[in-house]
Amino acid sequence: MSAGVSTQQRRREMAAAAAAATSGAGRCRPSKIGASRRPPPARVRVAVRLRPFVDATVGASDTPCVRGMDSCSLEIANWRNHQETLKYQFDAFYGERSTQQDIYAGSVQPILRHLLEGQNASVLAYGPTGAGKTHTMLGSPEQPGVIPRALMDLLQLTREEGAEGRPWALSVTMSYLEIYQEKVLDLLDSTSGDLVIREDCRGNILIPGLTQKPITSFADFERHFLPASRNRTVGATRLNQRSSRSHAVLLVKVDQRERLAPFRQREGKLYLIDLAGSEDNRRTGNKGLRLKESGAINASLFVLGKVVDALNQGLPRVPYRDSKLTRLLQDSLGGSAHSILIANIAPERHFYLDTVSALNFAARTKEVINRPFTNESLQPHVLGPVKLSQKELLGPPEAKRARGPEEEEIGSLEPMAASASASQKLSPLQKLSSMDPAMLERLLSLDRLLASQGSQGAPLLSTPKRERMVLMKTVEEKDLEIERLKMKQKELEAKVLAQKAEDSKEKENHCPTILRPLLHRTVTVAKPLKKAVVMPLQLIQEQAASPNAEIHILKNKGRKRKLESLDAPEPEEKAEDCWELQISPELLAHGRQKILDLLNEGSARDLRSLQRIGPKKAQLIVGWRELHGRFSQVEDLERVEGITGKQMESFLKANILGLAAGQRCGPS
Repeated sequence: MSAGVSTQQRRREMAAAAAAATSGAGRCRPSKIGASRRPPPARVRVAVRLRPFVDATVGASDTPCVRGMDSCSLEIANWRNHQETLKYQFDAFYGERSTQQDIYAGSVQPILRHLLEGQNASVLAYGPTGAGKTHTMLGSPEQPGVIPRALMDLLQLTREEGAEGRPWALSVTMSYLEIYQEKVLDLLDSTSGDLVIREDCRGNILIPGLTQKPITSFADFERHFLPASRNRTVGATRLNQRSSRSHAVLLVKVDQRERLAPFRQREGKLYLIDLAGSEDNRRTGNKGLRLKESGAINASLFVLGKVVDALNQGLPRVPYRDSKLTRLLQDSLGGSAHSILIANIAPERHFYLDTVSALNFAARTKEVINRPFTNESLQPHVLGPVKLSQKELLGPPEAKRARGPEEEEIGSLEPMAASASASQKLSPLQKLSSMDPAMLERLLSLDRLLASQGSQGAPLLSTPKRERMVLMKTVEEKDLEIERLKMKQKELEAKVLAQKAEDSKEKENHCPTILRPLLHRTVTVAKPLKKAVVMPLQLIQEQAASPNAEIHILKNKGRKRKLESLDAPEPEEKAEDCWELQISPELLAHGRQKILDLLNEGSARDLRSLQRIGPKKAQLIVGWRELHGRFSQVEDLERVEGITGKQMESFLKANILGLAAGQRCGPS
């Protein structure tokens, strides 16, 4: 059966391309040039490398389980039916006799040119443990791998393109990290801890705090890379004496800045990734820490397979965030990079299941669609120094229509030299900082488009009439708003000055003595209301009979009562407990006797006529009197059940004066 040419697979590839076109558009940021066109799709390219036998004696006696058919296809025995073989077709197949130069020149070198165009690229080495991934990426001093060869060629390209007289100035920086047990560690700075992976507003993946080293030559690269490589975590297993226990990622960034107008800048990133191999712990014999490391490696590779499947099926959610590895590879798989996957496999028969698994993953990966674009923008300092006036921005005809009547009168008196300078052709380098950034970006892109179509020296405002009208209207609205705010400010200032002048005139014309009553106002206090108090007639007659006697009036004021003499000028404030001292002993005794007679002889109805005595208390008094006999004194009322000492005190205060004067108060 064929894994590359079947009709069903081609249909899946077309469906994946359509799904990536719909789901990847929001993640990729189009190029500044040709913003209306979507980036063209670029499929992930897959190359398979078959390493030779590790033991030559075993290879002489044993036949390999994988056999290459041509430069793009291979076959492997079907474990379900030994009479059949499984066939796979990829972009390139490198047999056991292929060299490091063959792999680099055939698959990796062609993508380096995209970095100089401001696009991203990535190279991934995938495969089981012991299949030769690290050898493919790093190599040896005698046979350098992909990483040293790519850096050597890239630095040579940047020196040629960034030489004096060239339109672009180039700089290269490098960063080196590893993902060990879901921790992002900086290999260039071993003291740094676990780093976080972020995503900016444009969808670019970045790692804050990651060390970046500038490099200008291959010697600079070796000075930083070789010590950092020794910081990578490796360990010995049964299948590999120097097994990589982490995923290593080398990030090379190429920055380009245009020396001439319009001073654009580009940024291209190259990811060189050496993935740790999937491990079968039954064959590797991992225990303790090695077992924990292999668990983290297998988990991240499992998430990587889920991401590839989700991209191929066009699912709405791609699980990039389920692992640090897939989060970092978000740009390489389904993103905006030119990606190359190098699947490393082994010929030994005890690697058969791992080889089949790696080939199946590679066959699914080649269906993933990326959409690379150019990361280009204007340099920040371009918009800084220049300011363009409205007259220079719109030109003479538009500026005349945008000006108001007052400005036209002033403008008619200007010299002719100013109008001549305003009619000159404009350049994209002129001062546009006052404009809307989106409008400026659009105008510059239109200007470059016209220049690319053959309009030599096309001015910035050689745009369609509709674009000019929109620009003119925007500037006019801003100017009108500024003028309106200035007029409002002048009106407020005039009002403040007029108010100050009016206040100063009033101070000069009027005498200052007139204002004295306002400054020193006399506060009139309202006189207290007169109160009429009804007193018992007999008490008034008795007090009036004595010439020196004072007539006392009881006033209830809160918790205190004031005894106010009719002849005294000021009231005398007494405590509430001392009011009985102001009554003559004869009247007090007479009142107490009347209360005692009423308690002993009165009915329940008569008792309710007393203050503080209700129907219930009256019945209690009558019942107590029938059981215990007559009351000997008024204080015996405390013996009645339900009457407390406080109630007794209030009862006496409320009733003794009125009964002493021969008056009975109504029930409360």
